[in-house]
Amino acid sequence: MTTVPGLAGRKEWLALVVLALPLLLVSMDISILFFAVPAINADLSPTSTQLLWIFDIYAFVLAGLLLTMGSLGDRVGRRALLMVGTVFFGGASLMAAYATGAGMLIGARALLGVGGACLLPSTLSLIRSIFTDQAQRAKALGIWSAVLISGVSVGPVLSGVLLEFFWWGSVFLVNAPVMVLLLVLAPRMLPEFKDPRPGPFDALSCVLSLGAILPVIYGIKELGAHGTDVRPIVAIAAGLVVGCLFVLRQRTSRAPLLDMELMRLRAFHGGVGFAMISSWAMIGFAIFTTQYLQSVKGMSALEAALWSLTPAIGIFLATGLSTALAQRLDHAFVVAGSFTLTAAGFLFLTQVRADSPLWMVLVGAGGLSAGVAATMPLLTGMVVGSAPPERAGVASATLQTGQELGGAVGLATLGTLGGAVYRDNLDESVPEGLPAQALEAARETLAAAELVAGQLPDVLGRGLLAAARDAFTDGLNTVALTAAGVLLSAAVLVVLLMRGAAGPAGADTAARIPAGRRSGAVAVATAENDGSDSGGRSHPGV
Repeated sequence: MTTVPGLAGRKEWLALVVLALPLLLVSMDISILFFAVPAINADLSPTSTQLLWIFDIYAFVLAGLLLTMGSLGDRVGRRALLMVGTVFFGGASLMAAYATGAGMLIGARALLGVGGACLLPSTLSLIRSIFTDQAQRAKALGIWSAVLISGVSVGPVLSGVLLEFFWWGSVFLVNAPVMVLLLVLAPRMLPEFKDPRPGPFDALSCVLSLGAILPVIYGIKELGAHGTDVRPIVAIAAGLVVGCLFVLRQRTSRAPLLDMELMRLRAFHGGVGFAMISSWAMIGFAIFTTQYLQSVKGMSALEAALWSLTPAIGIFLATGLSTALAQRLDHAFVVAGSFTLTAAGFLFLTQVRADSPLWMVLVGAGGLSAGVAATMPLLTGMVVGSAPPERAGVASATLQTGQELGGAVGLATLGTLGGAVYRDNLDESVPEGLPAQALEAARETLAAAELVAGQLPDVLGRGLLAAARDAFTDGLNTVALTAAGVLLSAAVLVVLLMRGAAGPAGADTAARIPAGRRSGAVAVATAENDGSDSGGRSHPGV
């Protein structure tokens, strides 16, 4: 059997299966602790501050190190970095599973973030290098996006199932055997790629990137959780100042962490920007769906998690359809259509009420999930395809950093908006005779209102619970309407700003940079984009 030169064969598609293993675990670990909080509280007795860090440290470290690890992978080799990340992730998973205190668990989650930062850009940049045919790469990126989104959805379900039968550490222990399998398969199934002319490693840029990203994400999360306060505002301001210093450093460095020539490309900066909007919508709204199923519909954690999987059916259908359409249409039009589908899902959710049938929220959530999933492979293809192959690690890390930042902003802004509507509507609809202290406690969250309602006389408690559920649903409706407006605006902007940035087949744009403006890294890409080998790739026998 002969293969067409440039087309991926069975070996390359098997390599994609291997790359899906770490991707699934890294994305699952973002959400796998959702239902483990009561068990962790009972066993480790963390303070409220420690509990927040147990949740947040993973995402903080992951987001802060993505750019650094993407650049490092371009230098030392993406498969090599993947192997290092596998060891970190597997070892940290064992440490987390058998943590004997809150501090040990926080440290283990931080190490998981380090491992995840090694794994994520490596998986995406290896796909960029393995699949040289643009149509096949689009399909591979569609699978990558579907696995990434599905991992976030599967995490809570797996957590709920494991907690039914085992102790809380089991949610981490499932990572270890997969990491061992990856250590065995990766050297055999994955080729190695690296930048043949990487230049010196810019340690100062790495420090500045951390100093810019971590304070901003921390500040946004704190504003969303606790409202306006001096500390998060100062953190965001400090991060923005360091971010300006980071940009100045990239303009003057001999080997910048982020190639500023890439930022000039519409496909690159536009893809990152619109991916941030997708992440803002998806992650920012996820908590409302979860709370609606549990606190409004009264489902158990496991039941809610299983029902929340139903929108995942649309994810795989949408990624396949968008990839097929992108072979015939300008990517900007397909992304605009996907944003419109997402907005339609949000608009449908504006009609959901506390007593609405379950299918209504599932249909709305399915529509927005499918819309976001349809945009992911196209925007990812724009960003990764616009970078030269030897800079795919940094391009991947830039995209994923933007998505992390978009998700943090979504949680803060949409969460704050929903909370404000909930409190205002609850104040206007609480039953007469409710004690002031009970109202003050119930105004915090819907879950708090449920606890308060259980301590009140029967009639008064039922009245408070009904009012709280209606107020929460009103907040959900308002957030959905706001998100729909943003997504419809994004659909218009992507056509106006991105039309022609990527061709029907996802054509690479790196080769279209004027010769006089190419940096050293981009100039090297010209030969590879024309079909010659840069010398930066090796092909092990498989």
